[in-house]
Amino acid sequence: MRILVAGGAGFLGSNLCRYLLKKGETVICADNLCTGNEDNVADMKRNRNFSFIQHDIIEPLMIEGKLEQVYDLASRASPPNYQSEPVHTLLTNAVGTNNLLKLALEKKARFFFASTSEVYGDPEEHPQKESYWGHVNPIGVRSCYDESKRFAEALCMAYHRKHNLDVRIVRIFNTYGPYMQKNDGRVVTNLINQALTNKDMTVYGDGKQTRSFCYVDDEIEGIYRLMNSNLKTPVNVGNPSEVTVLEIAELIKKLTGTKSRIVFKPLPADDPVRRKPDITLARKGLGWEPKVPLEEGLNKTIVYFKAM
Repeated sequence: MRILVAGGAGFLGSNLCRYLLKKGETVICADNLCTGNEDNVADMKRNRNFSFIQHDIIEPLMIEGKLEQVYDLASRASPPNYQSEPVHTLLTNAVGTNNLLKLALEKKARFFFASTSEVYGDPEEHPQKESYWGHVNPIGVRSCYDESKRFAEALCMAYHRKHNLDVRIVRIFNTYGPYMQKNDGRVVTNLINQALTNKDMTVYGDGKQTRSFCYVDDEIEGIYRLMNSNLKTPVNVGNPSEVTVLEIAELIKKLTGTKSRIVFKPLPADDPVRRKPDITLARKGLGWEPKVPLEEGLNKTIVYFKAM
């Protein structure tokens, strides 16, 4: 197949491009490089089935020839990044997603939208099922991301109902692994790089808030299976093994052998207290569940950052 991956030079996007090439697909990677990095796709540029376009999807994207699939992974995803550019984040997930949906409709291609567990906000339901409508602050500091992702999901379903466009929507939970930005501000990258440089390891709040960390190889496998499935409603793809932020900090400290100490800072506004996916639908509909244990995935990620 000939496949477009928007946001393809980012963390998940570059891993997805690599995965698709191994499957024998032809991949067009589009990225504006605001948080993606051309170095992430440098190894693929030698592959004749790969091409790179620097483009911001807020502007219409013209692709010559056929497309069978369009993946939309083009959005800032870490809180420091999207809070630093809230307007552009909103437009990326609204105008940008609309532009890609129009392209998919023109090409009669299947469309995939990378949504997020952030659509659940600070959830009052635990674990979170896809049927849960969420508990989101619509005007808070995280709303530029949360609400634009919620809008984009609605937009995808509108195209499906109005134009019969074939759409897939994934709700991604915390994912980590190689090709993450070193300074993206997410918990795993923060803690690993602080540990590797023997700086204080920052934990926000009391560290008892929970997350569910999925290694990137598992996440990409789930994304691929969803795109090539018959499931047309949102699907949680994440790791249901819930750990506290303090536990992850202590594990990273042990694995790196750092001399860093763990320090506590105030919890950011609207930071979710608990986050854990119900993956019943992914298990039944995709035959998918995560396989990489947390310690193994963290070790691989630490090796990657050591080599940077």
